[in-house]
Amino acid sequence: MNYHRTPGMSEALRLTRAGKPLQALAHLQRGSGATPWAGSAGALPKITSLLEKRASHPNKISAATALGGEIRRLVHTEPAGSRTYEVYIPTGYTGRPVPLVVMLHGGKQNAADFAAGTRMNEFAENHTFLVAYPQQSAKANIGGYWNWFSPADQRAGAGEPAIIAGITRKVMSDNAIDPTRVYVAGLSAGGAMAAVMAATHPDLYAAVGVHSGIAYGAAVGAAAAFTAMRTGGSPGPGGPLPLIVFHGDRDRIVAPVNARNIVAARLATADSSIAATTHLDARATGRPCTRTVHTDVDNDIVLAESWTVHGGRHAWSGGSPVGSYTDPIGPDASAEMVRFFLTHRRGS
Repeated sequence: MNYHRTPGMSEALRLTRAGKPLQALAHLQRGSGATPWAGSAGALPKITSLLEKRASHPNKISAATALGGEIRRLVHTEPAGSRTYEVYIPTGYTGRPVPLVVMLHGGKQNAADFAAGTRMNEFAENHTFLVAYPQQSAKANIGGYWNWFSPADQRAGAGEPAIIAGITRKVMSDNAIDPTRVYVAGLSAGGAMAAVMAATHPDLYAAVGVHSGIAYGAAVGAAAAFTAMRTGGSPGPGGPLPLIVFHGDRDRIVAPVNARNIVAARLATADSSIAATTHLDARATGRPCTRTVHTDVDNDIVLAESWTVHGGRHAWSGGSPVGSYTDPIGPDASAEMVRFFLTHRRGS
């Protein structure tokens, strides 16, 4: 299907960029002959997938990611291998120590596409932090997926964890970064690799965000990876970092059980925990969702925060349609992750 020729797509994109995603969806539905959406997650038609998977024009991606700051396109090489990466430096950066967020894209994406879809550079501008976007090599994985399931890429000091950690440290050494406020997040295969980074490098990051991902150790090998995507696999304890998870309950690529496993793996590293759940309706967040916060019983420290997006598919919640695999309806995963990250420091 040519998404750009879908009836009403141009107007829908204009509405979405104007911050009116619900009106954009309704416009698409009118153009396709579908029943207009009345706010119920159960009434959402399949046409929402158009905004999840549509590939964007490079010029639109460039415009969406520049935002007045500086984008550096660099290469990092070390014994474990070499990868390109991008760094966004916001206009408010003055050389004083600021936080750093490391963003790991999903399969069939690249650094620029992921930056545009998540709008993380906008949040960097608003909160003054740097963003690094490591990019997977087609030589390492032809589909651009991080190899989160490979035994060689599931431990510290080797493989892709070593490369991503190396990129993180390089950005820290080249810029004024607060070492207690370094974070890592990702989508799908990138979310799975973010979970790997939390487990293998808890001394480097202060918190981790996983969107539509898979728990650390859920699979060993490519065949087991596909099984884990459907069933959740059999993960062991995860990393001991504060964790925020987003997952759509209509995700047909990575089953929602994986989100529950990611949280369970995090809680397995704590002695005890208690949970508090809040139900948010579509008026507050775009799509109805369930938010559960798990805290330590003794110290009231947040261990994990989980968002189940009702009606959400395999897409970055609240993202921009300029990037691929995004759902602009919300809740805004980027905003919530930034809020969560900036309340945590490593060692506190």
